[in-house]
Amino acid sequence: MEWFDLGKKIKIFLTTLGIFFFLLCFGFLGAGLYFYHVAVVPGKKNFLKDKKVSKSSPLYPGDQWYKSAKKYHWTQMSTTDHLKLVANYLPADKPTKKTVIIAHGYMGNKELMAPYAYIFHRMGYNVLTPDSRGHGQSQGNYVGYGWPDRMDYIKWMRRVIEENGKNSKLIMFGVSMGGATTMMVSGEKSVPSQLKAYIEDCGYTSASDEINHEAKQLYHLSDFPRWPLVPILSGITHIRAGYSLYKASALKQVKKNHKPMLFIHGSKDNFVPTRMVYPVYNATEGPKKLLLVKNAPHAASYQTNPELYVKTIKSFLDRYFN
Repeated sequence: MEWFDLGKKIKIFLTTLGIFFFLLCFGFLGAGLYFYHVAVVPGKKNFLKDKKVSKSSPLYPGDQWYKSAKKYHWTQMSTTDHLKLVANYLPADKPTKKTVIIAHGYMGNKELMAPYAYIFHRMGYNVLTPDSRGHGQSQGNYVGYGWPDRMDYIKWMRRVIEENGKNSKLIMFGVSMGGATTMMVSGEKSVPSQLKAYIEDCGYTSASDEINHEAKQLYHLSDFPRWPLVPILSGITHIRAGYSLYKASALKQVKKNHKPMLFIHGSKDNFVPTRMVYPVYNATEGPKKLLLVKNAPHAASYQTNPELYVKTIKSFLDRYFN
């Protein structure tokens, strides 16, 4: 009789434990789907600041210039999933073979990169400002965090070369997610030889590192449940969007880069923490320079010290591009 009671208790315990783990897994799956919608599905994000440019901002002249500047509407199809991608091409005032390709940030678009386009246009460059997949006028139902986008930007480079000739000279510039995209591009063998240098501003080390950081910052999640939540989110992203958050690594990509790269980061960046710039800076094999802008928050190095920002870019390009 005692053995029977013990067996019954063990059976009840195992059944309860099984139900508990089932509910726990179901709960994590539900949380993963929720965070997929928050982090990967394009749309309005409550945690992002208003991106309107005030008249007193150093960004304002470039913002106004872009609206009336001569521009051409370019389109192309993505290689693997046949999404329609859109960009604006702004020719320099004087004919030149020098072109900068600019990558915007998370939930940004080509118009928001107007102040940066203005910097390069004043230096005499042609400017190409694409909308990344899932942003602006480009098609896509997910944010690529730079990983699938890297191949789109390489295709944009080839479009510029097709239009302007084989003796084109290109640079790539990006801010935030665009900075990470720039670094991810740098590790690809298919980058055309006409691409001479990279400039990245406040890009993250990897998509998984950034998601982990934001889960901690915005939702105050400790190591558990961030693990296994982030791996579950990465798995959902792999199934729905075709890429892994862990594979989307700027750090791994810059280790394969041998071309000049300028790294820019604000010293008060809490969104993509300043500490992320050091591993990627140390990892690249090419000529490099690091600019830390004192007191600059995320993606605000130019606004914080526009003179230093432009001077550093010009000095870098004078040394490695011309």
